[in-house]
Amino acid sequence: MTGTPALVSAVRTAKQYLTYVSAGPFQYAIAEALRLPDSYFDGFRADLRRKRDLLGDGLRTAGFEVYQPQGTYFITTDITPFGEKDAHRFCRALPERCGVVASRSTAGLPHRTVRGQRARRVAGSAPP
Repeated sequence: MTGTPALVSAVRTAKQYLTYVSAGPFQYAIAEALRLPDSYFDGFRADLRRKRDLLGDGLRTAGFEVYQPQGTYFITTDITPFGEKDAHRFCRALPERCGVVASRSTAGLPHRTVRGQRARRVAGSAPP
């Protein structure tokens, strides 16, 4: 898409959130899943929380500042203390460098975020 910087920024932000919206065909599966007992979701949430906490602890041990999520499956970290300034390049190098995958994001990050200086790691999490 092309346009003014403000328009491009607005569309990129909307796209960031729409990526995680369920498409029409999946809505039937979601309706079916909502018929499952609460115990299924309690166990699912506990498992995701355990995985989120494991990843967050590992990142902290590795020296990252971790922004602990409360209701998402993304953990956001600050890469600047490692001398990194380009989140896109940092994330693209991780699979070969460390055997992990990350994606960069600027949507919904703390107000002090400077574009490209934060990176997020995909992990399991669930609302507390």
